[in-house]
Amino acid sequence: MRGRRYRLGYLPPRRVQRRRWRWGLVIVTVACLGGLLASFSLRSEGRPDTFSGGEEAAAQPSTGQATPTPGLGQGGALPRPTEGPLPTPQAPPPQVSGRAVAVVEEPCGALLYAVNHHERLPPASLTKIVTALVAVDRAPLSAMVTANVDGGEMNFTTGSTVMGLKPGMTLPLRDLLYGLLLPSGNDAALAIAAYVGGSVPAFVDMMNRQVQRLGLQDSQFRNPHGLDEPGHYSSAYDMAMLGRELLHRRDLAEMVAARTYQPQWEGPLLWNSNTFLYWYPGAIGVKIGYTDEARQTIVAAAEKDGRRLIVSVLRSEDVVHDAELLLDWAFSSIAPQCGPGEER
Repeated sequence: MRGRRYRLGYLPPRRVQRRRWRWGLVIVTVACLGGLLASFSLRSEGRPDTFSGGEEAAAQPSTGQATPTPGLGQGGALPRPTEGPLPTPQAPPPQVSGRAVAVVEEPCGALLYAVNHHERLPPASLTKIVTALVAVDRAPLSAMVTANVDGGEMNFTTGSTVMGLKPGMTLPLRDLLYGLLLPSGNDAALAIAAYVGGSVPAFVDMMNRQVQRLGLQDSQFRNPHGLDEPGHYSSAYDMAMLGRELLHRRDLAEMVAARTYQPQWEGPLLWNSNTFLYWYPGAIGVKIGYTDEARQTIVAAAEKDGRRLIVSVLRSEDVVHDAELLLDWAFSSIAPQCGPGEER
């Protein structure tokens, strides 16, 4: 394949070491092959191959199909909690491979544990959390979107994970969001950006305004999918708070918790590539990512005994295991920090 370096949006199979994850690898493989099969089957319909994909997507012309409509998302922006002293755990924290960590109590946003949590690092496909937030705030899920993206070409030229879009294909925004969040489709990210923002650069401006509105100070985005690009970064703390924001949007919370989804097309079923969702008891999402520069990244959320915690880990070598260790420890060693019904 011309010696290209793979820049993927999912947990790379070669990095999963634990035996019990083998079925998770099968699921990830099925998800990726599903996108490719969709691409190849749709190519036979005779639609033109006009999109080169990758970081070059930012230069694509606007589709001009949508006028952004604020206020259509559910839940609204949550105020950023004030960081205070960290609680004292009953046991020392586990050793993890991630460079930056944030553990947050979801209802009130209290920070429970942190390591390098404001360090600016590439987030990989965790970027798609912000893409989804902007999309649901500015367009209805029923909006019909005509893609100008060739997912098969993107996968071939950049190694991108895709949902399998072809130029001229029309799908509801809801289906594109499932394609964005389950198989981590970079083609879905570009189609959403072009529709909602009018152009990819305009949509990226919306993403950056979104994080500023939330009071998050460690993030700057250059694209809607998370492929490595200079100046594209976030932090473990910002990503945990963005994951918290996503969970307060009912439709998006349902998406990231889903294991499969069938779009309104003749293509295959979409599978969720987030292996954490399959193996951690009480897991409810949210998103994983991988690029050569970012390494493995995750925002993981789980419920146990009436509590809901969020873990964010950046630059990890075994991200699902890191999330499991941190959640087990936090649930058992740190007392609840949110009062009944408290949300701030």
